[in-house]
Amino acid sequence: MRIGLLTEGGYPYVSGEARLWCDRLVRGLEQHEFDIYALSRSQRQEDAGWLELPPQVSRVRTAPLWAGAAGDEGGAHGGGLGRRGRRRFASLYRELVAAVVCGAGAGTGAAGAGAGSGGGAETGAGDEADRFANALYGLAELARDEGPLGTALRSEAAVRILERACRAPGALRAARDARVSDLLAFAGYVERALRPLSLDWYEDASAGPDGGGLGSVDLCHATSGGPAALPGLVAKRFFGVPLLVTEYGVQLRARYIAAGDAELSAPVRALLAAFHGRLAAEVYRQAAVITPGNAHARRWQERCGADRAKLRTVHPGMEASRFAEIGEREEPGEPDTLVWVGRVDPSKDLISLLHAFAEIRKEEPKARLRIVGALGSARGERPGDHEAETYLGHCKALAAQLFPDEAEGMHAIGENPVSFEELGGPEAPDLANAYGAGSVVVLSSVVEGFPISLVEAMFCGRATVSTDVGAVVEVIGGTGLVVPPRNPRALAEACVALLRDPERRERLGAAARARALELFTVEQNVAAFRGIYLEIVSHCPVRREAVDDAGEPLPFAHPPEAHVPGRWTASATTGPGGSWLAGRSTGAGAPSWAADWASDPTDAADTADRADVVGLAGEASDGGPGGGGAREQLAGVTQGCGEGDA
Repeated sequence: MRIGLLTEGGYPYVSGEARLWCDRLVRGLEQHEFDIYALSRSQRQEDAGWLELPPQVSRVRTAPLWAGAAGDEGGAHGGGLGRRGRRRFASLYRELVAAVVCGAGAGTGAAGAGAGSGGGAETGAGDEADRFANALYGLAELARDEGPLGTALRSEAAVRILERACRAPGALRAARDARVSDLLAFAGYVERALRPLSLDWYEDASAGPDGGGLGSVDLCHATSGGPAALPGLVAKRFFGVPLLVTEYGVQLRARYIAAGDAELSAPVRALLAAFHGRLAAEVYRQAAVITPGNAHARRWQERCGADRAKLRTVHPGMEASRFAEIGEREEPGEPDTLVWVGRVDPSKDLISLLHAFAEIRKEEPKARLRIVGALGSARGERPGDHEAETYLGHCKALAAQLFPDEAEGMHAIGENPVSFEELGGPEAPDLANAYGAGSVVVLSSVVEGFPISLVEAMFCGRATVSTDVGAVVEVIGGTGLVVPPRNPRALAEACVALLRDPERRERLGAAARARALELFTVEQNVAAFRGIYLEIVSHCPVRREAVDDAGEPLPFAHPPEAHVPGRWTASATTGPGGSWLAGRSTGAGAPSWAADWASDPTDAADTADRADVVGLAGEASDGGPGGGGAREQLAGVTQGCGEGDA
C-alpha cells in the first residue's frame, strides 16, 4: 500500500525527536511505499540535511513552519485574496477564533467533545468543537479555491476579529486582558500552525499513476498531533483517506510547556492552549486509530477527548542488538559503581542525584558515581544549548562542594567518587559500555516521557533505581526499584539496598532484560504497525486502480481484505457544480466507511444517494469520482466477497 507519512520537526531531517523510530518503521515495512510529507521547525534543521532514505521512500515534500521562512512575507505563503475571498475568510476566521476564545471547554476539555457523561456543558463543548472544525475545513476549502492564506491570517482584519472575540462575553478570562502585542503574537502562531492548509500537497490520483499527493495515498500516518496531522485532516475530509495518529509524547502538553519556556504573556499562553486543545480534539475525533506510546500518553489523550475505542498502545521500538553483548555478559560490572546516562538537562535533576550520592557515600564509602551525559546532540533529540552547558557547570561545582577532599582531578576515573564524562567523547565509553560499567543504573528525572535510557539499561541486564515520573512504572513493570521524584533520601536508600545485595541485582537485571526484549524492540513495534495498517485499510474502499509499468490494469491486485463485505463503498458523487470539496453539513463529500453509513439512518437523502451509487454503478459516466472506474471496482468487490455478500 502507499503510505503518506506526516512528520513535524523530525524525519527525514538529520535532527529531530521522531527521526529514529520513523526511520526504523519505514525500513521495517519495506513491502509498502512511503511518501514523506515533512514540516520543519527551524532553518538550522533544514540546513542539517536529510538522512539517507531507503528505496521504499518514493518522494519527500517539505514545508517550513518557522517564523521568517522563505515565502513567509509573500511567496509560497503570501498572496492575496479578492474581495469575495476576503469576506469569506473573515466569516470563517471569526468562527474559528470564537470557538477558540470561548471559555466553555477550551483548553482543558477541548476537548470536551469526545469523552464525557452528557449534560448541557458537554453539549456546549461539542457545539464549539463542531464550530471549530467547520471553520477549519472552510479555511482549507478557501485555500484550495483562492490560494494561500498567509497574508490574510496575519492581516489587520484578522487581528481586529481576534480582538473583538477576546472582548466578547464568554471569552476566556485571561484573553480579555490581551494587548495588541499579544494579539499580534497569537495571530502569528496561528498563521504558522495553519500553514499546512495552504500547501500544494493534496493532489488526487488523477495526477497519474506515479503522481498525486495525499489525495492518492491509501493511508495517512501522522507521527504527532497538532500541525503535523493537519494535512491528514484535509486528506480525510476531501478525499476520504483514513488517518492514523501516533504520539510518543503528548503534543498538547508539550506545546503548553514550550509556551511557558518562551516567556509568553498569560493571554497568549491561554489562547495557545485553547487553540491546540481544539485542534487536538479534532485530530483525535477524525483519526481512525490513535497509537500512544505508553499509558501515560494514553491518559492524556483520553483527557483531551480521544475515544477510548480508537486507542492502541504501541511501545516505541528500540535497537536491542547494540546492547546484546553487554546484556549476555556474565560479568555484572563494577559492584560499587552507580551509572547515570542521558541528556544533560535540568529536568533530569542531577542535583538531587548528587545529594543522594552524598548520603550513599556515608553508608558505602567505596561507592562511585559515573555521570555519562550529552548536551542533547548525541541521540539526535535536540541540539546542545547554553542552558545545558550552564546546568552541567552547576552540577560539577556542586560535586566539588559535596566532596571537597576529593575535588582535585575531578575528571579522572578512579581518583574521585564522581566522574563526569561526555557521551561519544574521545575518552568516554560508547553507550553500551557506559551502562555495562556499573552494577546499578540510576534515573533521577522529575519530568520524563518514555524513558529511553531506562530501556537501554534493561537491554543491558542492569538493575535500576528510578523516580516515579512519566511512563517509568509502566516500563519497569516490577523489574526495578522506583522512588518518588525530588527525594534524595529515598533515592539513596534504594541504591544502597541494591549495592549491598548482589543476588537481588542479578535477579532484577535478568528480569528487566527479558521484559525489554519482549516489549520494547524494533521488531514488535514494526509488527504492531503492520497489523494496524492492514486493519485500517481493510475497512476502506479501494480508491485507486492498480496498474503496471505500462499503465495496464492489474487484475486481482487488491487482496480481499481491501474490500468491505456487503454494501458497495464507492466515493460519493460530486454535486451539480462538480466541486469535490462541497460537502454536506455532516462532513460528506468524501468517501465514508460502511460502518459510518449504517450508523446514520436518519439522513434519508444521503441514504438515497448511496443507494443510487449502488444501483447505478454500472451506468455511471466517466466524469466524476463515482464514474468510470466504478464498474471495474464493483466487479472487484464481487470477486473479493462471497456470493451472498455480493
